[in-house]
Amino acid sequence: MRLSDLKIIVTGGAQGMGAHFAQRLAEAGAQVAVGDVKEDGLAALAKATEGLPGKVHVRKLDVANEADVGAFVEWAHGAMGGLNGLINNAGILRDGLLVKKDRTTGAITKLSKEQWDAVIGVNLTGATFMVRDVVAKMVATEQRPGVIVNMSSSARHGNRGQSNYSAAKAALATNTVTWMREFAPFGIRVGAVAPGMVETPMTSGMNQKARDALVANIPVGRIGVPEDLWLAVKFVLECDYFNGRTLDVDGGLAM
Repeated sequence: MRLSDLKIIVTGGAQGMGAHFAQRLAEAGAQVAVGDVKEDGLAALAKATEGLPGKVHVRKLDVANEADVGAFVEWAHGAMGGLNGLINNAGILRDGLLVKKDRTTGAITKLSKEQWDAVIGVNLTGATFMVRDVVAKMVATEQRPGVIVNMSSSARHGNRGQSNYSAAKAALATNTVTWMREFAPFGIRVGAVAPGMVETPMTSGMNQKARDALVANIPVGRIGVPEDLWLAVKFVLECDYFNGRTLDVDGGLAM
Protein backbone atom coordinates (compact mmCIF):
# COMPACT_ATOMS: atom_id res chain seq x y z
CA MET A 1 0.00 0.00 0.00
CA ARG A 2 1.11 3.56 -0.58
CA LEU A 3 1.63 5.42 2.68
CA SER A 4 -0.45 8.34 1.41
CA ASP A 5 -3.44 5.99 1.01
CA LEU A 6 -3.37 4.85 4.62
CA LYS A 7 -6.07 5.63 7.18
CA ILE A 8 -4.33 3.96 10.05
CA ILE A 9 -4.48 3.60 13.82
CA VAL A 10 -1.29 3.76 15.91
CA THR A 11 -1.62 2.63 19.52
CA GLY A 12 0.81 3.73 22.21
CA GLY A 13 1.53 6.77 20.10
CA ALA A 14 2.07 9.51 22.68
CA GLN A 15 5.82 8.96 22.85
CA GLY A 16 8.70 6.78 21.66
CA MET A 17 8.32 4.59 18.60
CA GLY A 18 4.58 5.16 18.29
CA ALA A 19 4.92 8.94 18.13
CA HIS A 20 7.76 8.57 15.60
CA PHE A 21 5.65 6.26 13.41
CA ALA A 22 2.72 8.67 13.52
CA GLN A 23 4.89 11.61 12.49
CA ARG A 24 6.49 9.70 9.62
CA LEU A 25 3.09 8.57 8.38
CA ALA A 26 1.72 12.11 8.47
CA GLU A 27 4.81 13.36 6.64
CA ALA A 28 3.97 10.85 3.89
CA GLY A 29 0.38 12.10 3.64
CA ALA A 30 -1.42 9.44 5.65
CA GLN A 31 -4.39 9.92 7.96
CA VAL A 32 -3.37 8.69 11.42
CA ALA A 33 -5.52 8.07 14.50
CA VAL A 34 -3.26 7.94 17.54
CA GLY A 35 -4.32 6.52 20.90
CA ASP A 36 -2.57 6.39 24.27
CA VAL A 37 -3.32 6.79 27.96
CA LYS A 38 -0.92 9.76 28.10
CA GLU A 39 -3.09 12.68 27.04
CA ASP A 40 -0.34 15.30 27.44
CA GLY A 41 1.83 13.35 25.00
CA LEU A 42 -1.05 13.11 22.54
CA ALA A 43 -1.57 16.87 22.69
CA ALA A 44 2.14 17.48 22.09
CA LEU A 45 2.10 15.11 19.11
CA ALA A 46 -0.93 16.82 17.58
CA LYS A 47 0.80 20.19 17.87
CA ALA A 48 4.11 18.88 16.50
CA THR A 49 2.44 17.43 13.40
CA GLU A 50 0.37 20.47 12.44
CA GLY A 51 0.93 21.51 8.85
CA LEU A 52 2.17 18.13 7.62
CA PRO A 53 0.74 16.67 4.38
CA GLY A 54 -1.27 14.11 6.34
CA LYS A 55 -3.36 14.52 9.47
CA VAL A 56 -2.86 13.20 12.99
CA HIS A 57 -6.03 12.71 15.04
CA VAL A 58 -5.58 12.00 18.76
CA ARG A 59 -7.76 10.51 21.48
CA LYS A 60 -7.17 8.83 24.82
CA LEU A 61 -7.09 5.04 24.57
CA ASP A 62 -6.56 2.30 27.12
CA VAL A 63 -6.10 -0.86 25.07
CA ALA A 64 -6.59 -2.98 28.20
CA ASN A 65 -10.21 -1.75 28.34
CA GLU A 66 -12.32 -3.69 25.83
CA ALA A 67 -15.06 -1.06 25.63
CA ASP A 68 -12.46 1.68 25.12
CA VAL A 69 -10.96 -0.27 22.21
CA GLY A 70 -14.32 -0.59 20.45
CA ALA A 71 -15.16 3.06 20.95
CA PHE A 72 -11.75 4.17 19.71
CA VAL A 73 -12.02 2.14 16.51
CA GLU A 74 -15.45 3.64 15.76
CA TRP A 75 -14.12 7.14 16.45
CA ALA A 76 -11.02 6.59 14.30
CA HIS A 77 -13.10 5.36 11.38
CA GLY A 78 -15.26 8.46 11.54
CA ALA A 79 -12.41 10.91 12.10
CA MET A 80 -10.40 9.61 9.14
CA GLY A 81 -13.31 8.80 6.85
CA GLY A 82 -12.31 5.15 6.73
CA LEU A 83 -9.88 2.64 8.18
CA ASN A 84 -7.41 0.36 6.41
CA GLY A 85 -4.51 -0.14 8.81
CA LEU A 86 -3.26 -0.67 12.35
CA ILE A 87 0.15 -0.42 13.99
CA ASN A 88 -0.28 -2.43 17.19
CA ASN A 89 2.39 -0.64 19.20
CA ALA A 90 1.07 -0.08 22.75
CA GLY A 91 3.10 -1.92 25.36
CA ILE A 92 4.34 -1.78 28.94
CA LEU A 93 7.04 -3.41 31.08
CA ARG A 94 6.63 -4.89 34.55
CA ASP A 95 9.83 -6.92 34.71
CA GLY A 96 10.75 -9.34 37.46
CA LEU A 97 12.11 -12.83 37.95
CA LEU A 98 9.40 -15.45 38.27
CA VAL A 99 11.09 -16.66 41.45
CA LYS A 100 13.95 -14.86 43.22
CA LYS A 101 16.00 -15.80 46.28
CA ASP A 102 17.74 -13.04 48.21
CA ARG A 103 21.45 -13.87 48.44
CA THR A 104 21.75 -12.41 51.93
CA THR A 105 18.51 -13.32 53.68
CA GLY A 106 17.41 -16.29 51.62
CA ALA A 107 13.95 -14.72 51.31
CA ILE A 108 11.90 -15.93 48.34
CA THR A 109 9.95 -13.45 46.22
CA LYS A 110 7.69 -14.27 43.28
CA LEU A 111 6.45 -12.37 40.27
CA SER A 112 3.13 -10.92 41.35
CA LYS A 113 -0.18 -11.54 39.65
CA GLU A 114 -0.48 -7.76 39.26
CA GLN A 115 2.78 -7.65 37.27
CA TRP A 116 1.64 -10.55 35.10
CA ASP A 117 -1.89 -9.26 34.51
CA ALA A 118 -0.79 -5.71 33.69
CA VAL A 119 1.57 -6.77 30.91
CA ILE A 120 -0.69 -9.47 29.47
CA GLY A 121 -3.64 -7.06 29.61
CA VAL A 122 -1.92 -4.40 27.52
CA ASN A 123 0.62 -6.28 25.41
CA LEU A 124 -1.49 -9.30 24.48
CA THR A 125 -5.19 -9.00 25.33
CA GLY A 126 -5.35 -5.34 24.37
CA ALA A 127 -3.34 -5.90 21.20
CA THR A 128 -5.58 -8.83 20.24
CA PHE A 129 -8.80 -6.89 20.75
CA MET A 130 -7.38 -4.00 18.70
CA VAL A 131 -6.81 -6.40 15.81
CA ARG A 132 -10.23 -7.97 16.30
CA ASP A 133 -12.14 -4.70 16.26
CA VAL A 134 -10.12 -3.07 13.47
CA VAL A 135 -10.53 -6.09 11.21
CA ALA A 136 -14.23 -6.38 12.06
CA LYS A 137 -14.65 -2.75 10.98
CA MET A 138 -12.75 -3.34 7.74
CA VAL A 139 -14.84 -6.40 6.94
CA ALA A 140 -18.12 -4.68 7.79
CA THR A 141 -17.26 -1.75 5.51
CA GLU A 142 -15.85 -4.05 2.81
CA GLN A 143 -12.51 -2.25 3.00
CA ARG A 144 -9.70 -3.91 1.10
CA PRO A 145 -6.78 -4.00 1.02
CA GLY A 146 -5.90 -3.66 4.68
CA VAL A 147 -2.72 -4.11 6.69
CA ILE A 148 -1.87 -4.87 10.33
CA VAL A 149 1.59 -4.42 11.86
CA ASN A 150 2.13 -6.07 15.25
CA MET A 151 5.06 -4.85 17.34
CA SER A 152 6.60 -7.99 18.81
CA SER A 153 10.09 -8.11 20.38
CA SER A 154 13.35 -10.00 20.29
CA ALA A 155 12.36 -10.98 23.86
CA ARG A 156 9.83 -13.36 22.31
CA HIS A 157 12.65 -15.92 22.17
CA GLY A 158 12.89 -15.75 25.98
CA ASN A 159 14.62 -13.25 28.23
CA ARG A 160 15.52 -13.42 31.91
CA GLY A 161 13.19 -11.39 34.10
CA GLN A 162 10.54 -11.02 31.41
CA SER A 163 8.21 -14.02 31.68
CA ASN A 164 5.17 -11.78 31.18
CA TYR A 165 6.62 -9.62 28.39
CA SER A 166 8.19 -12.56 26.52
CA ALA A 167 4.94 -14.53 26.66
CA ALA A 168 2.93 -11.64 25.24
CA LYS A 169 5.40 -10.80 22.47
CA ALA A 170 5.80 -14.47 21.48
CA ALA A 171 2.03 -14.79 21.25
CA LEU A 172 1.83 -11.71 19.00
CA ALA A 173 4.42 -13.17 16.63
CA THR A 174 2.60 -16.51 16.55
CA ASN A 175 -0.78 -14.88 16.01
CA THR A 176 0.66 -12.84 13.17
CA VAL A 177 0.68 -16.17 11.29
CA THR A 178 -2.74 -17.18 12.64
CA TRP A 179 -4.32 -13.87 11.64
CA MET A 180 -2.64 -13.89 8.23
CA ARG A 181 -4.49 -17.14 7.51
CA GLU A 182 -7.79 -15.95 8.98
CA PHE A 183 -7.83 -12.53 7.29
CA ALA A 184 -6.48 -13.44 3.84
CA PRO A 185 -10.02 -13.91 2.44
CA PHE A 186 -10.74 -10.30 3.41
CA GLY A 187 -7.67 -8.92 1.62
CA ILE A 188 -5.91 -8.02 4.87
CA ARG A 189 -2.19 -8.67 5.38
CA VAL A 190 -0.61 -9.12 8.81
CA GLY A 191 3.08 -8.66 9.57
CA ALA A 192 5.18 -8.13 12.67
CA VAL A 193 8.31 -6.21 13.59
CA ALA A 194 10.42 -7.34 16.55
CA PRO A 195 12.67 -4.62 18.01
CA GLY A 196 15.68 -5.35 20.12
CA MET A 197 16.95 -2.62 22.43
CA VAL A 198 15.57 0.74 21.27
CA GLU A 199 16.09 4.22 22.69
CA THR A 200 12.64 5.16 24.01
CA PRO A 201 11.21 6.57 27.26
CA MET A 202 10.30 3.00 28.25
CA THR A 203 13.95 1.87 28.11
CA SER A 204 15.69 5.07 29.23
CA GLY A 205 15.16 4.24 32.90
CA MET A 206 17.18 1.03 32.73
CA ASN A 207 19.93 0.39 35.23
CA GLN A 208 23.13 1.67 33.57
CA LYS A 209 25.12 -1.47 34.32
CA ALA A 210 22.43 -3.66 32.75
CA ARG A 211 22.19 -1.28 29.79
CA ASP A 212 25.94 -1.38 29.15
CA ALA A 213 25.96 -5.18 29.34
CA LEU A 214 23.13 -5.36 26.81
CA VAL A 215 24.84 -2.97 24.38
CA ALA A 216 27.96 -5.14 24.59
CA ASN A 217 25.90 -7.97 23.08
CA ILE A 218 24.73 -5.93 20.08
CA PRO A 219 27.06 -6.58 17.13
CA VAL A 220 26.38 -3.20 15.50
CA GLY A 221 27.62 -1.59 18.72
CA ARG A 222 24.71 0.67 19.58
CA ILE A 223 21.15 0.81 20.80
CA GLY A 224 18.51 1.21 18.11
CA VAL A 225 16.55 4.40 17.52
CA PRO A 226 12.89 4.72 16.46
CA GLU A 227 13.87 5.51 12.88
CA ASP A 228 15.49 2.06 12.60
CA LEU A 229 12.14 0.50 13.45
CA TRP A 230 10.21 2.87 11.21
CA LEU A 231 12.15 1.58 8.19
CA ALA A 232 10.94 -1.95 9.00
CA VAL A 233 7.35 -0.88 9.67
CA LYS A 234 7.35 1.10 6.41
CA PHE A 235 8.47 -2.02 4.53
CA VAL A 236 5.64 -4.10 5.99
CA LEU A 237 3.10 -1.42 5.14
CA GLU A 238 4.30 -0.90 1.59
CA CYS A 239 5.27 -4.39 0.45
CA ASP A 240 2.08 -6.15 -0.64
CA TYR A 241 3.91 -9.48 -0.89
CA PHE A 242 5.00 -9.47 2.75
CA ASN A 243 2.61 -11.43 4.94
CA GLY A 244 2.58 -13.54 8.10
CA ARG A 245 6.23 -13.04 9.04
CA THR A 246 8.17 -11.28 11.79
CA LEU A 247 11.11 -9.00 11.01
CA ASP A 248 13.79 -8.87 13.70
CA VAL A 249 15.33 -5.40 13.91
CA ASP A 250 17.80 -5.77 16.76
CA GLY A 251 21.31 -5.04 15.50
CA GLY A 252 22.06 -8.77 15.73
CA LEU A 253 21.40 -8.81 19.49
CA ALA A 254 21.84 -12.17 21.20
CA MET A 255 19.67 -12.25 24.34
